[in-house]
Amino acid sequence: MSNKSFRPWAMWRRIQYGTGFFSVCGMIGVLIYFVNFYEPANCFDELLNGDETGIDCGGSCVRICSADVLPPRVMWAKSFEITEGQYNAVAYVENPNQTAGAPVLKFTFELLNEGVVVVEHSGTTVLPPNSAYPVFEGKIAVDKNIKITETRLVLEPVDLWLPASVGRDQFRSTDINLTGVDARPRLDVKIENTELRDAEDVEVVATVYNEDGAPATASQTFIERIEARSTKDIVFTWPNSIAKTVKSCEVPTDVAVAIDLSGSMNNDGGNPPQPITDALEAAGQFVGSLQDKDQVAVVTFATKASVVNELTTGHRAVAGSISSLTIDPREESGYTNTVEALLTAKSELNSERHNPNARRVLVLLTDGLPTVAGKEDIVSVAEATALEMSKGSIEIYAIGLGHNVDQEFIQKIASDAGNAYFAPSVADLEKIYAEITSSLCEVGPTKIEVFAKTKTNFEPLR
Repeated sequence: MSNKSFRPWAMWRRIQYGTGFFSVCGMIGVLIYFVNFYEPANCFDELLNGDETGIDCGGSCVRICSADVLPPRVMWAKSFEITEGQYNAVAYVENPNQTAGAPVLKFTFELLNEGVVVVEHSGTTVLPPNSAYPVFEGKIAVDKNIKITETRLVLEPVDLWLPASVGRDQFRSTDINLTGVDARPRLDVKIENTELRDAEDVEVVATVYNEDGAPATASQTFIERIEARSTKDIVFTWPNSIAKTVKSCEVPTDVAVAIDLSGSMNNDGGNPPQPITDALEAAGQFVGSLQDKDQVAVVTFATKASVVNELTTGHRAVAGSISSLTIDPREESGYTNTVEALLTAKSELNSERHNPNARRVLVLLTDGLPTVAGKEDIVSVAEATALEMSKGSIEIYAIGLGHNVDQEFIQKIASDAGNAYFAPSVADLEKIYAEITSSLCEVGPTKIEVFAKTKTNFEPLR
């Protein structure tokens, strides 16, 4: 039997010492782990942790989860040939999200011919929130022998959605002024930054619409900085005429009226002779219906062509001179020199009298095919001449008079199918001239949209 008695307090002290020892060791271990191995949850670790609702997005992260936003939608896309073999492409993309935007939107324009993609052009842009914004890509090279019939915009899925406090309302465009639409098209615009902070690297796109509300052309420019609550003057330009696509009545028209005075225009007989008498009356009414700032010239042709009236705004005097025109008796056995009529009208429309801010239009009336002594290929020459004029920004309206007129020829010399008219009798001429008058200009101002956007409104990642 041992003489030593059991001492509980000694055992309790050993337990305390042991517990303290292991606690210190545990704390040292935890400290070593935190110092050397622990990484706190963050928005860049490619893990779903912390209060994130998705991997590195949602919760306290600046990045917005893709599941929480609506995808952008392409509203329309179109391309415009600005010079031969070179196109500008523009599309409108809608972002329906109220505050979520994309600082980088990757896209590809596909330019097609009859359903076949002939060229692709990729790029990036910024997509602010809560509106539709233009996407622009300029100077896209296309084979000169290929005509672009369709344009598509393909969007890549957005990798990064961020909050954006300011959208479309940040920029306001005023004093929009389109000039020189035929010679040197220029659009002057004032862009105002309405916010209390500067905007940097601002992309601005201007889109001009035709009378049907369809986009007719577009241009792009960049501004390095627009200071807070300030305005910048910016300029858009085009290398070639846009007069044929901008048909607002605000844009004047220089019109050459070409009238066939060959002997066949007397074939219906009568006193006064027909169909020439009624044809001249209809042409005079057409001249009288032009806008005050439109200019008009008159070209007559038979064996030869001549300018009866040079370009002028004196419409009443020109209409009077048309009513006094007669067919020279010698032309009863003459020719119909349509080629010379085309070239004479072209020369007058390109003369120093041409208004550089006006579109150029030729309205040609004839009752037969071109004929010139000794030239059997004169029809193809006339068609080639008309095609060259149309490419050179002179829009041609062709009117074929009579039941026996060659419709294929009239269609080929007109700038497009909608510009070819057929008048079986002179009674149809008044209606045709009225339709041409309506097509020259639309009622109301030219519709021009100017959009600006910048990356500086997005919250930085943190």
